[in-house]
Amino acid sequence: MSQLPNRPLWFEPARPRMRLEGDSQADVVIVGAGYTGLWAAYYLLKSDPSLRVVLLEKREVGFGASGRNGGWASAIFPISLERVTQMYSHSAALRLQQAMNETVDEIGRVLALEGVEADFAKQGFLSLARSAPQLARARAAVQASARFGLPDQWRVLEGAEAQGQVGAQGTLGGLYTEHCALIHPGKLVRGLARLVESLGAKIYEQSAVTQMSPGVVHTAHGCVKAEITVRATEAFTSQQPGHSRFVIPLYSLVLATEPLPRDVLRKLNLDHRMAFNDMRHLRVYGQVTAEGRLVFGGRGAPYNWGSRMTDEADLVDSIHAKIHDTLVEFFPDLADARITHRWGGALGVSRDWCPTVSIDRNNRMAWAGNYVGDGVATSNLAGRILRNLILEREDDVNTLPIVNHRSPSWEREPLRWLGINSGLTAASLSDIEERFTHRPSRTAMLLEKLTGAH
Repeated sequence: MSQLPNRPLWFEPARPRMRLEGDSQADVVIVGAGYTGLWAAYYLLKSDPSLRVVLLEKREVGFGASGRNGGWASAIFPISLERVTQMYSHSAALRLQQAMNETVDEIGRVLALEGVEADFAKQGFLSLARSAPQLARARAAVQASARFGLPDQWRVLEGAEAQGQVGAQGTLGGLYTEHCALIHPGKLVRGLARLVESLGAKIYEQSAVTQMSPGVVHTAHGCVKAEITVRATEAFTSQQPGHSRFVIPLYSLVLATEPLPRDVLRKLNLDHRMAFNDMRHLRVYGQVTAEGRLVFGGRGAPYNWGSRMTDEADLVDSIHAKIHDTLVEFFPDLADARITHRWGGALGVSRDWCPTVSIDRNNRMAWAGNYVGDGVATSNLAGRILRNLILEREDDVNTLPIVNHRSPSWEREPLRWLGINSGLTAASLSDIEERFTHRPSRTAMLLEKLTGAH
């Protein structure tokens, strides 16, 4: 497996688009042709077909996280609703969760309306409890959600019912929500690109932006003058001058098996399109694709000093091996299943783990991102909000707590490197602690208090 190249399952060779040559005029120029930029372009052009919208992409459409993720379009928000309440209000947190729930359905609605085939299947997701502390967390999560005012957001599945949904070894129960769909990330990003081009947008690939200033964006071979610039570069924002502490790149790594026989999928209770993971602290995630492959990924790759991003960082043999070990721990019958693809990708994380959608009219700049790995759905919500902010269109989502949210800056090195990698180690040790003590990890409780993440 360690010899497999960095090749996302979702990738397909496509006809390359032109790079930007010379000077161009636009109403809106979007830097980044991933989900955020494409959804923003879609909603802008559906609202005003006369707009001139240009997207500039450093590599090719979907090169970043939009073409490398695990395929969950979920209503998960990276920080807890309790932390949102502390930062804003209880009502703001409730409205945010409702908007996230509705966003999953909005993606399905648009794909059906526009005829974009992206293997969309909304069957929810199941977070398995495979130890006593995990089962206690599942039950506590349902109780906390009900107290918070969301009694139907989650429900507990007891042992046999959970095992009947996903036949992972050692399943004691689970935590289920209907608010999640599976998609084929590559089909989605490529379909959105073709869709916005059909609406009149221009996409230039191999057009790395060298400078952004109010009203003009420069590349090595040309520039675009526009009324508004949208920065939709997610983790790659950290590589731009002046933004190294705005967001950091953390890597998530993924494997995919060969297509599995249907009788094997039935035996393992995987003959469905429900997303799943378990309730460990160092996140893993899985899904079965429309063609029957098991896609399984997880966190744990170390943060690189100075937020350095390289193609080599997409592959970490030791972490890919641990992910494979976890896959086999879940499903021992798959120990000999051939791994055909492995890859990785960077996700953007702000200092308070909270995404943002913002606009600065004085500098004629808007931006969105910092999704902490939950961006497949959140980017759609961000695209709608960007449309509203740019066109000054009134909408209830404009008052959500992510709008014009300002996160604090990350610490300078070496504190950043020490803190982030210590946090990753602590999450891993928390899972080991629970395995041996059979009690909830105190380390994990402290880590959640410090980050607000869940």
